[in-house]
Amino acid sequence: MSRIVILGNGITGITAAIRLRELQPDWPITVVSGESQYHYSRPSLMYVFMGHVRYQDTKPYEDSFWTEQRIDLRRAWVTRLDADTKSLVLQDGVELPFDQLLLATGSKSNKFGWPGQDLPGVQGLYDLMDLKLLYENSRKCEHAVIVGGGLIGIELAEMLHSRGVHVSFLVREQSYWDNVLPPEESGMINRLIRGSGMDLRLETELGRIVGGSDGRVRAVETKCGETIDCQLVGLTAGVSPNVDLVRESEIQVGRGILVDRSLRTNVDGVLAAGDCAEIVVPDAERNLLQQVWYTGKAQGLVAAEVMAGRRREYHPGTWYNSAKFLDLEYQVYGSVNLGLAGEQNLYWEHPDGMHSLRLVHVDRKLVGVNVMGIRYRHETCERWIDEGRDVDWVLEHLAEGNFDPEFFRRHEDDIRVQMRRQLS
Repeated sequence: MSRIVILGNGITGITAAIRLRELQPDWPITVVSGESQYHYSRPSLMYVFMGHVRYQDTKPYEDSFWTEQRIDLRRAWVTRLDADTKSLVLQDGVELPFDQLLLATGSKSNKFGWPGQDLPGVQGLYDLMDLKLLYENSRKCEHAVIVGGGLIGIELAEMLHSRGVHVSFLVREQSYWDNVLPPEESGMINRLIRGSGMDLRLETELGRIVGGSDGRVRAVETKCGETIDCQLVGLTAGVSPNVDLVRESEIQVGRGILVDRSLRTNVDGVLAAGDCAEIVVPDAERNLLQQVWYTGKAQGLVAAEVMAGRRREYHPGTWYNSAKFLDLEYQVYGSVNLGLAGEQNLYWEHPDGMHSLRLVHVDRKLVGVNVMGIRYRHETCERWIDEGRDVDWVLEHLAEGNFDPEFFRRHEDDIRVQMRRQLS
């Protein structure tokens, strides 16, 4: 029998706990989190703020589920990890021993040492504490400045915009999220943000955050010397692995907690998975750090099986992500905007500028799909890429991928005409 402790109750930690209970019915399993007693859907935070759902609606499992599964939920902050004695020290001084530990501590919002970044009224958006803080900070807010262009930034902007707060974006890149999106799709997001009435300032960097006489934020100054009055600053320039707890321990840390393909750290009996884990890939230019929901869930499954004594390794497979930019849905599969050798793009955009499809191919074999404003089936796009389908074949079978609801306008005929013209 092995005493299991899982630190973190996000999708990674909870997936691991449930799978481990299936594999080892009699092992004691404890999940520790200082943020919340119960697991909840983190992507739903914005919808709670906007009034679309209640907090209790974000919990995928009934509260009684955990007792039925004999998974002990401990709400507590951990102050120290002692790898030698195999124990965690909780904030109240209680020691929690373990035989095996899974670190699933997630991410934290980036701060880059900006003057004033710790003033009241300055915050990120990642967890329940941030959501609570946002309720307080937005109460009398008329103008907010969001620093950084990405998925968290656009979520925070939509949340504030829904409450009548005017939003200014400071984006240091030439176009919104252009380190991820190709130029056409990035331009589409620029138009969408500005069309909603938000103030998008490209190639603009934060210089400092200025406090008022009450000690709260009152303005920001850009690096070009411009002052923007505001009552709230959202720092959404990405996230980084939350490794604070392990920095003083024997566990090796790089950008994240260093692990092998089986998610094991250098300390026997200690694993890490999800946003906090950095998978060491020998002979590669860079280690693997993946911070999206489905990779966290997949790593949680692998970690559980390794802890249960099985031989398993994590291999990410075909990349996938999806999001919403205000009302515009986005999906990406495989390799898009990565500059692969021999890469060629077929691109279609509707005249309204709010629907597009991109097929990326190398030697006519599909390697990536980018979709804006149209819904395509995950399993279909993934299969096309994994099978290395010829783009001519993909064009013939586009309708198989589309799963827009009934009565939505279909664009496959127009897409085929334009893309075949590009091919020829």
